[in-house]
Amino acid sequence: MLLTWFGHSNFRLEEDGLTVLIDPFFEGNPKAPMGWKKCIGHVDAVLVTHDHGDHVGQAAEICQGTGARLVCLFDLVPKMQAKGLHAEQIYGMNMGGTVPVAGVRVKMVQAVHSSATGSPAGFILTFPGGFCAYHSGDTALFSDMKLFRRFFDIDLAMLSMGGWFTMDAVEAAVACSFLGCRNVAPMHWGTFPLLAQDTDAFAVALKEDAPDTHLVHLTPGVPVEVA
Repeated sequence: MLLTWFGHSNFRLEEDGLTVLIDPFFEGNPKAPMGWKKCIGHVDAVLVTHDHGDHVGQAAEICQGTGARLVCLFDLVPKMQAKGLHAEQIYGMNMGGTVPVAGVRVKMVQAVHSSATGSPAGFILTFPGGFCAYHSGDTALFSDMKLFRRFFDIDLAMLSMGGWFTMDAVEAAVACSFLGCRNVAPMHWGTFPLLAQDTDAFAVALKEDAPDTHLVHLTPGVPVEVA
């Protein structure tokens, strides 16, 4: 799996020609690389966890430009149609549901957060080769994360850990122990002054609470291979 972080909660996952973007917040994101449109390339699916602007980002624009399918909460579909997307290009779904998108099985799971439209969500993705990735979206720590490992063998967890609006570094480390994930990519940090500005505390907490989970060190815009 080739993983690229564009700052905040914005990720690209690429495997065997399949490309998925999650929460593509570029405009207004100080961590996103300049000239981001040139680095998007081919996209099969765009996933949006909830309707806050720093997560919806440029989802509609990217889908219009690439022909990618948009996956989001069913209640969010009208807002995305108002941005110019056609109904047949949008997969509206809900908690617990699973939809196949371009060969990737996408399951929507709960997140503990707020949203103007419907409920915030996370996603668990299973790629054709078996790689399993969990994107938590914006969330507090919740004990039902323990259930995810009963149904999924999670290779990579992308977890919010900036505090203030989501769980903090210590709680994100506990989340790793709940999930049993092999690798973790911390997100929702460093973007704005209110958030944690580095991952140092997370690295320390991870050694204490989930020592078997590997911390993936990311630089915005630079792809990293995750096994």
